[in-house]
Amino acid sequence: MSFLNFLDKRYYGASVTRWLMALAVLFSAYLLLTLLQRWMKHRVGKFAARTATTWDDLLVEIISRTRWYFLLVLSLEAAALLVPVNRRAAAALRAALVVASLLQAGVWGNGIIAFFSERYTRLKTSGDVASRATVYAIGYGARIALWGLLIVSGLGFFDVKITALLTGLGIGGVAVALAAQNVLGDLFAAVAIVLDRPFVVGDAIAIEGVEGDVEQIGLKTTRIRSVNGEQVVIANNDLLKSRIRNYGRIQQRRSAFHLDVAYDTPPDTVARIPEIIKEIVQRQPQTRFERAHFLSFGDSALRIEVVYFVTQHEFRKFADVQQDINLDILRRFAAEHISFAYPSRTVFLRGDTSTSIAERT
Repeated sequence: MSFLNFLDKRYYGASVTRWLMALAVLFSAYLLLTLLQRWMKHRVGKFAARTATTWDDLLVEIISRTRWYFLLVLSLEAAALLVPVNRRAAAALRAALVVASLLQAGVWGNGIIAFFSERYTRLKTSGDVASRATVYAIGYGARIALWGLLIVSGLGFFDVKITALLTGLGIGGVAVALAAQNVLGDLFAAVAIVLDRPFVVGDAIAIEGVEGDVEQIGLKTTRIRSVNGEQVVIANNDLLKSRIRNYGRIQQRRSAFHLDVAYDTPPDTVARIPEIIKEIVQRQPQTRFERAHFLSFGDSALRIEVVYFVTQHEFRKFADVQQDINLDILRRFAAEHISFAYPSRTVFLRGDTSTSIAERT
């Protein structure tokens, strides 16, 4: 048999020449797709390294996660165009394409979830171990949901009856949700805390009579080290239902107080008191004077109201500034001979002899 006759010989409805051409297309297509993947990864990677955007980094991740079996099935589809394929072979090839596509979609989905989880963890939860654990748990849940959806899609393609399975899973899911509704509520609350960030580990907060520093944000509970030293454990769901005071995010602290001076203080001296207070406050660093006024007549004193801000969020520094201001006020009032008032009461007795008794308490 000559070589030409061999090339013309037919196997499964196609000549040897056709089969050799299909084989060449298979290897060529696979090689071309592999080289194209590497070239795109290199070029897009170089471009992503020069920019600060997110989408080009995500594109590099997707290209890197393109698997060889997906490229091989695409090459088989291209080679199959050159030879006649019977119904059974076409069905097998189509099934292989569906399986490879679903697996590739799962790999891409995992990559996208991991990319955004790592990026959020790096930017938002740096140094917060509990928050990172919560983000990773959310990522695992998203992966489980993704693969569940892909498996159901694959079973539906292969004509597997999934109605009863879905019904059973639905009933089971409702039962589990009812049995674990408190746990799920705390879990979703943990997700809300991590994403919304009303507080982070290290913040000083106050809630329902508990005041202290946040030590850990878990999937079910948040642990707070109170100012008394004990650890207080609060369910995340209960935590979000309450009003939270976050002292860790104070930009400045407001100090408002009043000074009571005696009624026998001369009016000119009373008029100078707001300016004296203003000078004292403004001499202190990291303060912002708001106002000082002779505001009202008290029962036994002339009342001066003072308001200023300390541009430090730490309470210790705020207390140091307030102490220095109070000491300066005492020294200045002593130098100006301004007397502080104290509660007093004058009682008048009517009788044959008019007398008055000053009763001081």
